Amino acid sequence: QVQLVESGGGLVQAGGSLRVSCAASGSIFSVGAMRWYRQAPGQHRDLVATITSGSTTNYADAVKGRFTISRDNAKNTVYLQMNSLKPEDTGVYYCNADILATGTLNWMNYWGKGTLVTVSS
Repeated sequence: QVQLVESGGGLVQAGGSLRVSCAASGSIFSVGAMRWYRQAPGQHRDLVATITSGSTTNYADAVKGRFTISRDNAKNTVYLQMNSLKPEDTGVYYCNADILATGTLNWMNYWGKGTLVTVSS
């Protein structure tokens, strides 16, 4: 069984920084692209950043220049470093990944349960 577990959320003042992490665990053969989404209160879930297995990155326009996604393949972990945070960055941050489980032939998409980030003005 594969699971994604996020950590590192919390309360931060506007202009501050925070790093969230997501570790994949279980019977994993390979991890492909990993992503961070966020969902603000009353809003739909939006893609924030993507990192491929080859570490190519892509960002939503709203976070370019402020957020950095990275990964540690040895730990099956993805990080999101968030700088110059704004109140509109507030939301639940969800980890998402494409994973090939041991003993299977098909890549599956997995979600974490999310971690809350609150940016106060």
